[in-house]
Amino acid sequence: MPHYFSEKQDSELEVKKVQVIIRNKEYEFFTGNGVFSSRKIDNGTKVLANYMQVKEKDRVLDFGCGIGVIGRIAKEFTKNEVVFVDVNERALELVRMNLKGFQKFVIKKSDVFNSLQDEKFDVILLNPPQSAGRKLCLRMIAESLEHLNPSGSLQIVARHNIGGSYFEKYMKEVFGNVSVLARKGGYRVYKSEKN
Repeated sequence: MPHYFSEKQDSELEVKKVQVIIRNKEYEFFTGNGVFSSRKIDNGTKVLANYMQVKEKDRVLDFGCGIGVIGRIAKEFTKNEVVFVDVNERALELVRMNLKGFQKFVIKKSDVFNSLQDEKFDVILLNPPQSAGRKLCLRMIAESLEHLNPSGSLQIVARHNIGGSYFEKYMKEVFGNVSVLARKGGYRVYKSEKN
């Protein structure tokens, strides 16, 4: 049976709209079956969207973007390009719907960084797909280092008591530094910078 981290879904897409308030603003997103956050925007995504740090000139990667919530909100802060990447083709179809009317974005199907080869970013934003297993999540963290510009940052969200503390230690190991941008409802946003 396909998961939200599978390339293809075998059920017919049933699109629905969901509302969410992030940074005191109401947003509406298209979602559907066979993707992460199929019924509502999950708490981890909301926490990352509320506390991520994105500057005006940052080139941003919404890594494992799902329906594109994180990257769509990052677009409010940067005038540069936002790249949306996921392995799930249905999720990318929904990203296209959620970005109608926007400019300066790229949507790519990619298994981790396979389709991004030598691309570099100032900010990589990640809500790790923990259901896909720890090994994949750690690979996403480790490979992010190579895809950051100098002084670029990886920012991830996780429940501290369910994998987050492990990710925090691993980010420190890979990057040599880690800080906590936010603590909210059991979730934390961890940030590591490329020195």
